[in-house]
Amino acid sequence: MKRAAILFIIALIVILLPTSQLAQDPAKAVTVPVTLDHNRIVIDVYVPLKDGTTKRVRGLVDTGDTEILVSLRVAQLLDKNASCAADWCSVAPPSPILIGGLPISLTSVRGATMPSRPAAFNDVLIPGMSPEIILPSSILKNYDIAIDYANRQLVIGTPGSVKFSGTAIPMKVDSKGWIWLTGKVQNQPCDFWLNTGSSATLLSPSLLNQWHRDHPDWPYAAGALGAANTVAEMNGNMKDDPTDLRREMLRVPAVELGTRTLHDVLVASNQSMEATSPSMANQTAMAELGGEAFKGTRIGIDSAHSTLYIEQINHAPMAAGLDVVGLTLRPEVDGRYTVVAVAPYEGRPSVAEVKAADVLVGVDGAPVTGATMGQVWSLLGGEPGKIRKLIIERDGKRMNIDAPVRRFLGEKKN
Repeated sequence: MKRAAILFIIALIVILLPTSQLAQDPAKAVTVPVTLDHNRIVIDVYVPLKDGTTKRVRGLVDTGDTEILVSLRVAQLLDKNASCAADWCSVAPPSPILIGGLPISLTSVRGATMPSRPAAFNDVLIPGMSPEIILPSSILKNYDIAIDYANRQLVIGTPGSVKFSGTAIPMKVDSKGWIWLTGKVQNQPCDFWLNTGSSATLLSPSLLNQWHRDHPDWPYAAGALGAANTVAEMNGNMKDDPTDLRREMLRVPAVELGTRTLHDVLVASNQSMEATSPSMANQTAMAELGGEAFKGTRIGIDSAHSTLYIEQINHAPMAAGLDVVGLTLRPEVDGRYTVVAVAPYEGRPSVAEVKAADVLVGVDGAPVTGATMGQVWSLLGGEPGKIRKLIIERDGKRMNIDAPVRRFLGEKKN
């Protein structure tokens, strides 16, 4: 009897041991919530520190960048003696970081921060956004990724761990992790670069003007509004070169990617795409495919098998137009928003009382200083004709201005 009991215990241990070991193994795929800010994917990232603890920071999932970037504050957490040049501070990146408990290796990448800024804003990596770390294509290419724009979730896991669904579309992944898709717009071949770090789809002014000439019925508007008011451009060369403010917007009825069609895609001109940069010398991409194009969908990025998956989750029709107050804004490193242009509407300024160089302080009683670009544009949107009460600062003085919500990119012309 005693011998039988011992054999039973041994057999039970043998049966339970694999299950116990499996439970202790780290998950191969995890699901984390997403903040969809201005159509960009922001998640929580845990950065290991030298004392053995971790620090939670906000991370931008950016297939359009190749290097991991961290804010000045995070760089100093990692290394108090971070070396700083005129433009960048560099530190050895931590390895690994954690997303939802899943270790993410940062092998063969380097860390960098933006230039030193006032102490109150040293956590700013991208003006107008909350992330303090950018997760670039060079890291993302090593994992399966699914981005659910409709339900605001992200799944990331080791290759083969994520179950993809939707229409499979061939893609090319280069050595940097950049993703290229071949598509069509009105039967015209067009190559797209998938950039989850872009709020809208961007293309050269000459290409946008060609599409506008060929299809005058497509909704068109001058200006950089809503998703077209991209953070990078407003913060970069548009500050120094007024010609870049001549942004135009077009609503493209259909973008074909393999057997999948994206409907009513907002595209905007980007002057920097007019000339081919050295990093794109061997590519034929004509447009960046940004987050606005994927509203209501779930996309899967299977880099190991060079396949993109697109699944329609939310079948609600897209709004008839872009319904916003017609201001183009530039986020500053101190958290303020400068008006750089007022969009025209029916041949006149859409908000006549506002001028370029004014500072937008508040909307309907809500302060905008320190808010993200996505939060500000949520305040500036609404039903056409609705009045938004703006607080504007000009030459050190504040004033109240009633600004109407206008419908830009209206219905398709017959």
